[in-house]
Amino acid sequence: MPQPNILVFMTDDHGQWAANCYGTTEIISPTMDYLARNGAKMNRAFTPTPVCSPARASFFTGRLPSQHGIHDYIHERGEGLQHPGIYDQTNIGQLLQQAGYQTALTGKWHCSQSWKPHPGFDRWFSYYDAQYPHRGMQRFSDEGELVEQEGHQSQLITDQTIQFLRNRDRERPFFTFVGYVNTHTPHKDMPERLADHYRQCTFDEIPRESFPDCHGDSRFEVDDYDAPDFRESLAQYYAAVTAIDEQMGRVLDELEATGYLENTLVVYTADHGLMMGHHGTRLKGNGTTPQNFLEESILVPCLLSWPGKIAPGQECNELVDHIDLFQTVLDAACATPPAETIEEIDSPGSSYLPLISGDEEDWRDAFFGEYGNARVIRTKTHKLIKRYIGPNGIDYPDELYDLINDPRETGNIIGEEAAQDVVKALEERLEKHFSRYEKSECSGLRLDEQPIPNSAEPWRREG
Repeated sequence: MPQPNILVFMTDDHGQWAANCYGTTEIISPTMDYLARNGAKMNRAFTPTPVCSPARASFFTGRLPSQHGIHDYIHERGEGLQHPGIYDQTNIGQLLQQAGYQTALTGKWHCSQSWKPHPGFDRWFSYYDAQYPHRGMQRFSDEGELVEQEGHQSQLITDQTIQFLRNRDRERPFFTFVGYVNTHTPHKDMPERLADHYRQCTFDEIPRESFPDCHGDSRFEVDDYDAPDFRESLAQYYAAVTAIDEQMGRVLDELEATGYLENTLVVYTADHGLMMGHHGTRLKGNGTTPQNFLEESILVPCLLSWPGKIAPGQECNELVDHIDLFQTVLDAACATPPAETIEEIDSPGSSYLPLISGDEEDWRDAFFGEYGNARVIRTKTHKLIKRYIGPNGIDYPDELYDLINDPRETGNIIGEEAAQDVVKALEERLEKHFSRYEKSECSGLRLDEQPIPNSAEPWRREG
């Protein structure tokens, strides 16, 4: 079988819960549902870090943030200029180029300054200043040249994606990465026909909860779920999901019409999740102080379709993440790096292609993540969060949640006597994992010694 074409959609701020195929019935997402029916749906897919840049860098490099050195979002103009991003690191685009692929990136990159060259991509069309607005005059970087276009941003990104697919070298397989941002704040400016539809929704599938004190302080607490402005933000968020779904459909339709969809691995995922009233709060890992690892922040949609290789209708409950997705894509492409490159990358991930291709294989029973000076290990029964003193000098408490008896994470049981054996075992596993993989100069425990990506890092807040 020839090398497959590879198409990866990575949306921004799309919580796993916010798709019809993942259970929110009021959201219309036929393209995502199609991928789920005709491929594999990963039910426990996580982000290594619940914020944009480090999560994306983990997919592109196959590394933890304490290996690639990005710990928070990179402010792409002005204050973020001091952060080098991943320019000096091997990324998945380069590895696929070496394996014979023609590569392209359209939309959000966010692993360095977007107007600078995107290593590993033969064709790139990204943002020039920032990823806003969702609608109106857009400022894109067309391989470094400023291009201004007016319209819905996601539609313009899709236009560029389709243009690449039509003009590419048909003698080579392609790897195309598409980064939509509709689901990112501000939640407004979606197509009115979609927003108008969702204003009629009940939004009853979003739990009405109070923010638990055990998670610190919410920066965006929801006091009134029936407030008109909150309901409008929900309508716009739901509309954003459908708008992305429609644009994905355009790309898949292009491949189907030209006969290339049959040999294309299609992946849909998000850099991290999002809360829209869940736990009584909003946004993601940096929406609280200290930073959080709540399920809605770290769980992401992950759908994979590959006709003839991935049997339709599969659901996988193993714990996987973006670092594993890096390995899975390389595995599908038969793109095994040279031994010295494998050693240099030192990825903690594994390909889960055997899990979704019908081959039996043991899989680890834990997910490991981090966000700056906080680290997490999540098994199928418990979640342990270890916090370390950061630049603000504040010593926040560690947290342990029993996910079987307390799935909404409302009670921190770290101090309970009956939990101490679990705490000890998880602490040892967490320490062993990071001791094995972290690079000291990139460690999230040495933030004062590293470039600052923005001026709003959670570990520099005073409270």
